[in-house]
Amino acid sequence: MNTKLHVLLAVAVLALSACTNNTDAAKDEAAQAATAAEQAGDAAAQAADAAGTAVAEGADAAAAATGEAAAEAGAAVNNAADAAGAAAADAAAGAAAATADAANATADAAQKVADKADAAATEAKKEEAKK
Repeated sequence: MNTKLHVLLAVAVLALSACTNNTDAAKDEAAQAATAAEQAGDAAAQAADAAGTAVAEGADAAAAATGEAAAEAGAAVNNAADAAGAAAADAAAGAAAATADAANATADAAQKVADKADAAATEAKKEEAKK
């Protein structure tokens, strides 16, 4: 009976340790995800600034009343929007990959704990059978 309590305690400790996200790989992946999100925010801010500049240039062109200048301003706005979309997609892909890697690292750690728990249970059964 006392052996069973020790085995249950060991399994509980192993299970609780699997719940924490303290692995170096998980921390690294989380840091990479945060960096990718920060880069996406920076890229979006730069794209918004570029779009604002393009709009201001478009207003100047309209004041000059030239159709060609207005078309160029429209192209600048489109280019800024395309750049913002591409930057956001790249950052999102990087963040998704980092999150997936962190999830895989956590799953691997949980599997190792489960394997140890199975081994402890098997050992407990062997000890119980000896009695």
